[in-house]
Amino acid sequence: MKLEFASSARSTVGIEWEIMLADPVSGDLVGRAPELLAALEEESADERHTVTGELLTNTIEVTSGIGDSVAHAVDDIANAIAAVRSATDPAGIELLSAGSHPFAQWFDQEVTDKTRYHTLIERTQWWGRNMMIWGIHVHIGVEDQRKVFPIINALAGYLPHLQALAASSPFWAGERTGYASNRALVFQQLPTAGLPWPLQDWSQYESYLDDMVRTGVMADATEVRWDIRPAPRWGTIEVRACDGMSTLPELASVAALVQVLVEDFSRQLDEGRTLPEMPAWFHRENKWRAARYGMDARVIVDAAGTQRPVREHLAETLEELAPVAVELGCVREFGSIATTLEDGASYERQLTIANATGGDLGAVVQHLIREFRSGPESSIEEP
Repeated sequence: MKLEFASSARSTVGIEWEIMLADPVSGDLVGRAPELLAALEEESADERHTVTGELLTNTIEVTSGIGDSVAHAVDDIANAIAAVRSATDPAGIELLSAGSHPFAQWFDQEVTDKTRYHTLIERTQWWGRNMMIWGIHVHIGVEDQRKVFPIINALAGYLPHLQALAASSPFWAGERTGYASNRALVFQQLPTAGLPWPLQDWSQYESYLDDMVRTGVMADATEVRWDIRPAPRWGTIEVRACDGMSTLPELASVAALVQVLVEDFSRQLDEGRTLPEMPAWFHRENKWRAARYGMDARVIVDAAGTQRPVREHLAETLEELAPVAVELGCVREFGSIATTLEDGASYERQLTIANATGGDLGAVVQHLIREFRSGPESSIEEP
């Protein structure tokens, strides 16, 4: 299978954000995406962003245009949210985002009436119906197809860092899971989801797709659901490992980290350097550690098996790559990662709320609704 990798400007940014629709009083999910999308279709003419449905009718996805900077893409997302609010506020629908909803049940959710979604559920059954998960996708433009898999393989070493920063799914169907990102382990139950195979070049990827299509695993390349994957249609590398971000500033910070890492790896390739890689078994262990322990994880950082606290290694990465952030114009967004390192990721804030309210998951949902509107809460409001 010959697959073209589209021409793309280097280190451009695109962002997709999956968002829950909830009842403002109960906090439970509401399957009102079809009516919301119909209302938006009548009103919106902004071509810089899109708002679409997802697997479940309780979800919408907002997508930026192609941004020449993180700020540009985030501005698109902010405008999309404003457009959505113009329909949800009068309709009595609240918005929130996290890797999972704290107490919603899978059997109460309705699948969006599209053939591809019904086909997915028919094939995957119980696991498919349990995909009550929300994430973000960050696309970074890569100008040369030959760079794609060297960068993907190197970037895989930073997946646990990204997972930990974005971790926001400590609860599942009303239970405290003990995981910072329960979503990470649920999503990989789908066929073709999970960590990317360590391929060395584009021809190996084409061979992989040939095998998958020929054996009926997938219909085409869009069904590759790896934590990092090529997006040939857009000429990008797409990072999909992160839980849904609870706030726009945190979304911007993770997008900036991905952009800076990809640009740094691209520069190393330009200089003729070989990018670092680790064995697949280290990546698998790192994914589990980040899902389980979040910001308290000790992660494997090189092929020799060196282990470091993810907070410390992230802080060092911020310092080391700060000059790249300056050149890309994302200093503010990149630097705000330090705030998460100090104040805690979303899963930590959710657990703090639950502990302070005697395990009231309704209070956790209201906290997430407030954060989505106004940004991370540094202190607990009285319930």
